[in-house]
Amino acid sequence: MPEPQPRTLRLLVDPPLAGPANMARDEALMQRVGRGESVPTLRLYRWDPPTISLGYFQPIADYESLPSPEGDLAVVRRLTGGGAILHDLELTYSLTLPAAHPLLDGGPNRLYELLHDAVITCLTGLGLDANRDGETDDSTPTRGPFFCFARRHRYDVLIGGDKIAGSAQRRTREAVLQHGSIILANRYAQQPTAAAPMAFEEAVERVLTRFPADVSVRLGVALAPGTWQEAELAAADELLPKYAGDEWTRRT
Repeated sequence: MPEPQPRTLRLLVDPPLAGPANMARDEALMQRVGRGESVPTLRLYRWDPPTISLGYFQPIADYESLPSPEGDLAVVRRLTGGGAILHDLELTYSLTLPAAHPLLDGGPNRLYELLHDAVITCLTGLGLDANRDGETDDSTPTRGPFFCFARRHRYDVLIGGDKIAGSAQRRTREAVLQHGSIILANRYAQQPTAAAPMAFEEAVERVLTRFPADVSVRLGVALAPGTWQEAELAAADELLPKYAGDEWTRRT
């Protein structure tokens, strides 16, 4: 594989996948990007069926205590921290970079700031009055509201007083993975969120069209539409049983 250019990201846009497949693909990218076997990648994807993803440190008991209908949904555990997210009518992004990438020179919060600025620009283009929260509550990886969208961090994106986008990271010596969720509609009242004032399919298509260009501008990178390598998909397939199994999902 050719050496990645520091200011170029590969763009992958996936069809909706089940939670374990989505998480396995992100970990496969993180491992391979960290080893220099894959290029830095921005991945955009959706979830089918609706799934609750637990933050890395969240106890499974919190999920098990949820009432219906949210408590009946599929569950998977992320590599990244933060609170749980109910992935349904939304668009998720993952950005995977090697640890020495220039975009990480500004410290761990700089990537949140840059990508959330891209989210704000994108949502503003859809006619929404989006802005950063500016305040952080006292939530920790193991304490605070169950759902991420009931928590607050100063880089979260709000519409009015309601959160519409948030992110979390996993950092190793070799790579950084940042997950972000952009809520476009909400049919589950237990997860309080903002939403786009338009039909979901229209909203997701407009975000898919705008968001990569806004990321390119805000991060100062070129985006090159790409495809999965066979070796990457094979690595994800090897990780799939981990995310589909109880040992990882129900870890304490």
